[in-house]
Amino acid sequence: MSGSALVARARELVRGASSVLVLTGAGVSAESGVPTFRGEGGLWRSHRPEDLATPEAFHRDPRLVWEWYGWRRDLVSRCAPNPGHRALARLALGRSGVTLVTQNVDGLHEVAAHEESGGSACGAALPLELHGSLFRVRCTRCGARAADRAPIDATSAGSLPRCADCGGLLRPDIVWFGESLDPFVIEAAVRAAEEAEVCLVAGTSALVHPAASLPLVTARSGGQVVEVNPDPTPLTAVAAVSLRATSGEMLPLLLD
Repeated sequence: MSGSALVARARELVRGASSVLVLTGAGVSAESGVPTFRGEGGLWRSHRPEDLATPEAFHRDPRLVWEWYGWRRDLVSRCAPNPGHRALARLALGRSGVTLVTQNVDGLHEVAAHEESGGSACGAALPLELHGSLFRVRCTRCGARAADRAPIDATSAGSLPRCADCGGLLRPDIVWFGESLDPFVIEAAVRAAEEAEVCLVAGTSALVHPAASLPLVTARSGGQVVEVNPDPTPLTAVAAVSLRATSGEMLPLLLD
């Protein structure tokens, strides 16, 4: 089947589905210039990210961990949603039955939804964030969560963010190494995968579980999988259509 025929087939599947699950990964945000923090060149002041993104590291030195997350926030806040983010936002805003699930923590899906809606985005246009968000905080004492895009002052332990409700130390609302995913978030994602007639997967290597299992849940439930990725992944074998392109290039063509 030719490239144009594959795109037409994928468009037909998505448009004909009454329920669509969208799963996005790091490849979607890489096109916005969001830096990766692992692998070659990933050291920060001689620290490996894997050593900082843990509950143990935060307990040992919360100032150091917050300094690193403040630096990450600053870098990511300079990035803007790309055409792939915007096409997905328009899809979710323009029809019912769409559930957006992301492995990314950069908040760009939310920014795209607000911009595409004129600031009134809600519901399906806002993603289920499997791994949390750089721009949300959680209290280590009372558990309260809140959106937060304020600059981080990590000059001392006393200047670190504190809970407005109980005064407890706040932490980034990120799922760290050694922690479990939020059960309510993963349960909602699995339920959406079971009900989806189509699972559209964009920009993910399909190697990180349990996120990588969601398209398989859709396939086992009788749905179709559509993959958008420049390279083959473990999902390619089960996909009804695999489109070899970046999400920023392909998603507007596929969804608009």
